[in-house]
Amino acid sequence: MSSSNLWSRFTASRVQEALLDTPVVLIHGPRQCGKTTLAQYAAPEYHYVTFDDQAVLEAARFDPVGFVKRLPEYVILDEVQHVPELFRAIKMSVDQNRKPGRFVLTGSANVLLLPTLSDSLAGRMEIINLLPLARAEIRETPSPTLLELLLTNKLDSLKEEHKTHQSLAERIVEGGFPEPLSRESSSRKRRWHESYLQTLVQRDIQQISNIHKLDKVPMLLTALANQSAQLLNISSLSRDLGIDRATLNQYLALLQQIFLVDILSPWFNNRNKRLVKTPKAHLVDTGISSFLLGVDAKALEADRNLLGHLAENYVYTELKRHATGLDTGVNFYHYRDQNKKEIDLVIETQSGQLIAVETKVAATVGAGDFKLLREFQKTYSDKFTVGVVIYEGEHLLPFGEGMFAVPSGYI
Repeated sequence: MSSSNLWSRFTASRVQEALLDTPVVLIHGPRQCGKTTLAQYAAPEYHYVTFDDQAVLEAARFDPVGFVKRLPEYVILDEVQHVPELFRAIKMSVDQNRKPGRFVLTGSANVLLLPTLSDSLAGRMEIINLLPLARAEIRETPSPTLLELLLTNKLDSLKEEHKTHQSLAERIVEGGFPEPLSRESSSRKRRWHESYLQTLVQRDIQQISNIHKLDKVPMLLTALANQSAQLLNISSLSRDLGIDRATLNQYLALLQQIFLVDILSPWFNNRNKRLVKTPKAHLVDTGISSFLLGVDAKALEADRNLLGHLAENYVYTELKRHATGLDTGVNFYHYRDQNKKEIDLVIETQSGQLIAVETKVAATVGAGDFKLLREFQKTYSDKFTVGVVIYEGEHLLPFGEGMFAVPSGYI
């Protein structure tokens, strides 16, 4: 993505709008996903302070109220999760001067989980989630996204110029973090992923928790990558990694807090008591998953089973990135009943409308691939809007009322 077209990021207009009417704007998401770049582009005249600077960090911790008082009126505070002590001081400053757009905060850990925030900036802050780049953002053709067309039931509006001809495996392996995307050689990309994970484990995790057995964290991440798109089996992971369940759950919570692991809950409805309630765990980026598993695009193409699992992870993370630009929220789930009938994704709108998404790593698609989607459509006909099978073919194809086969190149 070129710097001149940074505003093609889905969240960019939301940041711009929030600065016009809200005193504090928080951009949070994984480290190195572009938060600082977006903040500085949205507010180029703002004074910039980063708490990755140890001296600045110590000063803010020692006297948070005095630190905030000495700041210019409009400021970007980068990596605020390091200084939760600042939140009350920012609240005091905002209560004295409620001009919109005064503070832009960025955080690489979910500061909403910090107890000091819950009773301080509520009602004074807008929260904007930023994720690694979606493929549509990389292509700089973000609107309308596939998710937007699904929500409005306008798939016929898909435009050929929005489709990529890069293979699905190549897109999965590349992922969406800006820095490795800018590097030419595979070895340099691998080096970035190696350093990235090392920083998360040895610094970020330790700063938010007194975690023990750090050597187990990369092993857990690799195991989760290997189990992409499968039900999360805590007992199996605990046994295989030699970690007790309580510690394993703590690790998972920390990995969620730094936005590296995303737990996909099961969809549940009182009409069907036989639904499985076990979640799935997805890594936030398939480029990281591919690195952890040691596969390039060629190896992934050769392992169709692994390709299928990572493709499901890819479709979910891409659609979730599309959702960051929506004005209204949507929720993502997976669906599985006790007869092992499952649907990869169920997307539920705030009004309760349902979209069902299946992923198939094949260039052909047939009526049989829509069997479970049709059953779901029949069971929840009052809420169901559209069902799609994402496949590796070239053409958008209708398969009856409310059913479409969609080329993965549109994601």
